Amino acid sequence: MRPRIVIVAVAAVLGSVAGCGGGGGGPSAPTPSASQRIAVTSTAFTENGTVPRRYTCDGEDVSPPLAFAGVPAAAAELVVVLEDPMAPHGTFTHWLMWGVPPQVTRLAAGESPQDAVQSRNDFKKTGYGGPCPPKGAAPHRYVLSVYAADRKLSLAADASPDDVRGALTGHTLASGTLTGRYGR
Repeated sequence: MRPRIVIVAVAAVLGSVAGCGGGGGGPSAPTPSASQRIAVTSTAFTENGTVPRRYTCDGEDVSPPLAFAGVPAAAAELVVVLEDPMAPHGTFTHWLMWGVPPQVTRLAAGESPQDAVQSRNDFKKTGYGGPCPPKGAAPHRYVLSVYAADRKLSLAADASPDDVRGALTGHTLASGTLTGRYGR
C-alpha cells in the first residue's frame, strides 16, 4: 500500500507542476487563498471568442469593456492583467493595472479608474496595449485576469508582472479570467 501512496503523491505533484505556466511560458497566477471566483465578462467578445479589431493594435487599441461579478466584500482592491502566453519569446504582458476600487463592477472601453495605477506593458508603454500577434501566425490567446486583493498593494509605478504576482501571493481573495483570441 505504501508504493501506491508514493505514486499518488508524485502524480499530484507532477499535475500541479504541469498546471503552472502551461509548459510554454504561460502566465503563472497566484493561487487564491479561497475558492471564490470572479466572473469576468465583456460585451465585446465571449470566452474564447475573437477580440474585435477595435481593441487591438490594428484598431483603436483601447481596452475592451469589462464587467466583474463576485468580488468579495472584504476586497481592498482589484488587479487587472492581460497577457499573451503564446508570444514567440515567452509570455507578453499587454496590460498591468492595480488599485482598482473593489466597488467597480464595470469598465467602459478605454476606461481606467482615476486612482488605479497602470504600469508599463511589454510594448514599453504605460497602460493598455492590445493584442498584436505576428502577421501570419496562428491566432494567439489573450488571458485577461482579475484578482481581488485583501489589502492595497504597495508597489512602484513601474512594477513588473512578477512584482505584482509577488504582492498578491497570500493576499488574493478571489480571481477570474476572460480569454480572447486574435490573429492577423
